[in-house]
Amino acid sequence: MNNLKDLKEKVCVITGGGGVIGSSLANGLAGTGLITVIIDINEEAAVSVADAVTRETGMQSFGLKADVLDRRSLEEVEKTIQQEIGNIDFLINGAGGNSPKATTKLEELTEEDLENLDSGFFGLEMEGFKQVFDLNFTGTLLPTMVFSRQMVKRQKGVILNISSMNAFKPLTKIPAYSAAKASINNFTEWLAVHFAKVGVRVNAIAPGFFLTNQNRFLLVDETTGELTERGRKIISSTPMGTFGEPGDITGTTLFLLSDMSHFITGICIPVDGGYSAYGGV
Repeated sequence: MNNLKDLKEKVCVITGGGGVIGSSLANGLAGTGLITVIIDINEEAAVSVADAVTRETGMQSFGLKADVLDRRSLEEVEKTIQQEIGNIDFLINGAGGNSPKATTKLEELTEEDLENLDSGFFGLEMEGFKQVFDLNFTGTLLPTMVFSRQMVKRQKGVILNISSMNAFKPLTKIPAYSAAKASINNFTEWLAVHFAKVGVRVNAIAPGFFLTNQNRFLLVDETTGELTERGRKIISSTPMGTFGEPGDITGTTLFLLSDMSHFITGICIPVDGGYSAYGGV
């Protein structure tokens, strides 16, 4: 097929849907006729996004609370969806994020830092590292286990994981986030092979640099509102010269969910303004 008609009235679950990218995706998908289920640990955010999507697009959207790190919580929501909304056709694993607790103060160690090693790798707090890694990787693994079971039984469905350019080229300062996203890429390939003969496709999108609530502390100076040195470095390394807008991911998402990509599984598509193509000179 060469259009998006096959998506109409299908049910798409979006974890982390209360965030900037998740809410934008929900609105874009609903615009093509998809029924969206917004899942977030923040119930108020999930309901607010769902209400806005319904109001703006006229399509049904539902906001439900669940913790992507709590399997029982996810299983309860899955039962609610099956009973009150219908079969789940698509899953977008959008829950994730970074934290200052899993971020080093220095980009790299030099001889001048040898007396203060805790400003780099050695100062990472394991609690913060584990929190970020689990949110991004385990927070993709568990929802997939819960929400894809019926897809496999029906031998039809699509899973789309939200990766990151960090998966290909880890950024300085954020080892937990980078490691988790690299794990998502590997998991995407593994699961794509595992599900290939039962009609369920598994792919990923790797966004470049978008301003979100999780990374704003690294990219924008809270006092002046100007870009930090890190933010300026990112823009200079992005050929298009700007941060991505949340809606920039929608087109690639629709393609990977639709039958237009029926022979595509196990890939990760960068949506990065040319960042991955640029060598710095």
